[in-house]
Amino acid sequence: MLPNLSLLWVVAFVLILTVVLDRLLFRPISKVMSERERRVASARQMAEEAAARAAAANAQVDEKIAAARTEVYRQMDEMRRAALDQRATLIARTREEASAAVAEASARVQAEAEVARAQLARDADQLGRAAADRILGQNAS
Repeated sequence: MLPNLSLLWVVAFVLILTVVLDRLLFRPISKVMSERERRVASARQMAEEAAARAAAANAQVDEKIAAARTEVYRQMDEMRRAALDQRATLIARTREEASAAVAEASARVQAEAEVARAQLARDADQLGRAAADRILGQNAS
């Protein structure tokens, strides 16, 4: 029994169609898909590199911010110390001036008290003579 010729034609067309479809459809689609996979992998790698650079830049910025904060705190501490030193100097000078003013005022009051005592002694002596003169009616000197 001989196979039917139509079956041979169908098998031949299927083989021809397979070769044609392989060369015209499957290979180009396969190339496009592999190129797409390669580009996706390349894009992922670039994205990962960019993320790593961004993280490094972020860490560098954080370092610079920390260094700047440290410098600002150091400057603030120096300014505070300078202000405290200036304040202490000003307080010491003011105390010295106040002590000098108190000593001067005390000396002035002492001198005025001595003058007032002398004046009182003279006035008391004169008043005593004047009282004696009135009481006695004559000059007691």
